[in-house]
Amino acid sequence: MIRPAKYEDLPAINEIYNQAVDSRSATADLDYISFDERDKWFSEHNSDKYPVFVYEVSGNVVGWLSISPYRKGRRALDEAAEVSYYIHNNFQKLGIGSKLLEYCIENISSYGIKHIICILLDINTGSIKLLEKYGFEQWAYLPDIVNLDGNICSHLFYGLTTDIANHKL
Repeated sequence: MIRPAKYEDLPAINEIYNQAVDSRSATADLDYISFDERDKWFSEHNSDKYPVFVYEVSGNVVGWLSISPYRKGRRALDEAAEVSYYIHNNFQKLGIGSKLLEYCIENISSYGIKHIICILLDINTGSIKLLEKYGFEQWAYLPDIVNLDGNICSHLFYGLTTDIANHKL
């Protein structure tokens, strides 16, 4: 079940994100995010424009998706948003990422967003396949700028314009 995130979900959201840090393939963060940092992040997301959604299985949060400002404070970019999603290690490859992303695509225009941007590492092949499945295209390639403990990789920007996406769903 997908629903808006609540403050009580923050420990699970943070655990899932820190699993991504450990993976060294799903985020460029090298250090865990503390609960205080996650709390501040959550306070910057509001349901009016930049919500966070969670996916629950048997009452447990096993995945989440956030809509965040792209280049915060630059009003000319208000119709673009960065979307991030993370799935608990034990629940990957079960279609949860697909469900969260599809939910996002179907609903994001209600937040005034026309352009979805996902920023990821080129070694995150699972996310690349997922994004391409939903019509995202590579909009930018930043070669060899990421150093994950000596493993050099590239940063990718994948994008989708929502009026086009909704015709494909």
